[in-house]
Order: sequence, then C-alpha cells, then structure tokens
Amino acid sequence: MNREKNKRCHKVTLILILLLTITAVCAVLVGQYTIGLTDFCRIITEKVRGTLGDSMKTSAHVIFQVRIPRILLAGMVGAGLSISGSALQGTFQNPLVSPDLLGVCSGAGFGAALGILIGNGTGLLTPVLSLVFGLVSVLLVFFFAGVSSRSETLSVILGGIIVSSIFTALISFIKYVADSSETLPAITFWQMGSFANASYHDIGISFVPIAFGIIGLLLLRWKINLLSLGDEDCSTLGINPNHTRWMVILFTTLTTAGCVTVSGVIGWVGLVIPHICRKIVGVNHGYLLPTSCLVGAIFMILVDTVARNLTSAEIPIGILTALIGAPFFAAIYHKRKKVG
Repeated sequence: MNREKNKRCHKVTLILILLLTITAVCAVLVGQYTIGLTDFCRIITEKVRGTLGDSMKTSAHVIFQVRIPRILLAGMVGAGLSISGSALQGTFQNPLVSPDLLGVCSGAGFGAALGILIGNGTGLLTPVLSLVFGLVSVLLVFFFAGVSSRSETLSVILGGIIVSSIFTALISFIKYVADSSETLPAITFWQMGSFANASYHDIGISFVPIAFGIIGLLLLRWKINLLSLGDEDCSTLGINPNHTRWMVILFTTLTTAGCVTVSGVIGWVGLVIPHICRKIVGVNHGYLLPTSCLVGAIFMILVDTVARNLTSAEIPIGILTALIGAPFFAAIYHKRKKVG
C-alpha cells in the first residue's frame, strides 16, 4: 500500500514539474507584447550561440529582462508562501494557520513602508528593512509567547496577533506622515502586492532567505509529521517538540520575510494552497511540502500572468489572490462544516 502511494506521489511530482515548465513557458509568450513559440525557440537558440540578430533584440529584451525575472520571482514567492503555510498548519495542527498569523507579513510590510518613506523606495534600504523587521516580528513573538508554556501553540498564535496589530498600527502611522502625492501611493501600491518591477536584482535579494527557509523546512518535514502525534509521543520518539516547533517558525519567518521583501503583501496563498495539496498527496509532510512548493509556484505564475493581461492597467496581484482564495476557502469551510 505504501509502495503504491509512493509511486503515485512520485508521478504527481513529475506531472507538477512538467506543468510548472509549461506554465512558465506560456507566461513568457503571453502579454501585451505577444511572442510566438517559434520566435521564442529561435531567440533562445541564437542567444546560446551568440548569433542574435537585430530583428530579434526587442523580443529578446522582453523575454530576458522583463518576463523571465518576473516569472522566476513569482515562482519563488509562490513556493515560499505555500510551503510556509503547509509547515505551519502541520506544526500547529490547525488548517487555519498561515504565515500572516505570526505577524511576519505585517513586520516586513512596516519595514518596507519605512524604507519607502526614508529612501523613496530606491536602493537596498527598502528590501533590507523589510527583511529585518520581518525577522524582528518573530523575535517579538518569542518574547510574548515564551518558550515553556504548556499552551505554547495558543501562546504563539496570540503573540502573532499582538505583533501583527502593533506593526499594522505603525504602518498606518507611516501612511499618516507620508507625502500624499508620491510616498503614500507608493506604500499603498506596495501593500497590494505586485511583481510589476521584478528584476534580477530582486531575485538576488530574496533568493538566499527563501532558499534557506525552504531547504530548512524540507529537512524538518519528517519531524513535522511527528508533531501531529502530540508532544508526549513526539518526546518519546526522541524529538524535542518545542525546539522543532520554533525551528519551523524561524524557517517560515525567513521564507515569508524574503517573499514579502520583493513582492509586497500577498495574502491567502499560504492558507489555501496547502488545502489543495493535501487533497492531492495527503497529510504526509514528506510529500506535502515539496508538492506545496510546486503548486504554489504554478498558482502564483498563473495569477501574475492574469494580473498583467486582464486589463491594460495591471491589477495588483494581492487583489486577485484574495478574490480567488476567499471564495475557495469559504467553500472548503462550508464543506467541512457540512460533513461535521
């Protein structure tokens, strides 16, 4: 039975990798400036050979300087937010937990708003402050929750709500003092989430924290399974549940902060995608976490492609994820309630 399930999960993984590749290629071709598949293959071939002609330079610029960095960044952010949500839901045994709940998004959002206010959103100040305050948020959760309480899960969640409220209030204060003609619109647009200005520079900034966080969570995937047995059984098997829980929180914080740093606040992804993945591969985090990465990347690339093609004026991606995620989650909740 387990062998058959393993084979099925491996097939699902291969299918998702193929689907991710197809989605990424289609996203490169589709846009206000349409590029045919034949031209795309020709540009790639000539680029590799170093024989790119002048007639193809415009299309090559669109592919390599505009769309590919955007697609890569969207895939990274989708994978990071999705695996973070899956890991947190498994750790706290609660399907309603998401990266937003720990205050990371609010903390990183405050850092970005502060960077935009001080440095007009230029240079490294905004992403650095965003990442720093995202990490500060989890330290504050440590402070409010403590590390030895029996009701640690509830303490962490309450600590996250407190931290999120604090940083949300600080963001409102920054909006209040910001210049209403330039700085305030920039902060507001950033909070909606977007990949409109994606570049290789953004990828370089976010790659290390996102990759480090994802790898850390994948290494902890079997321990997250043991956490579902309860703290006593987990301790009996030689695993420190409190230590493991905080390691998961730290890695998800690093991943989420890296995502928010370059994309703005994009909600619902870390809440909804894990539910879809559990329907596909089950609750075993050995398969659930990698699947969440792939499905999250596919979902984010698709949504971003829709965001930049639906209208002539690009729609902030956070709006679309909310419009898709909220009804979907409402349907899941209604179904679970009906079954219960």
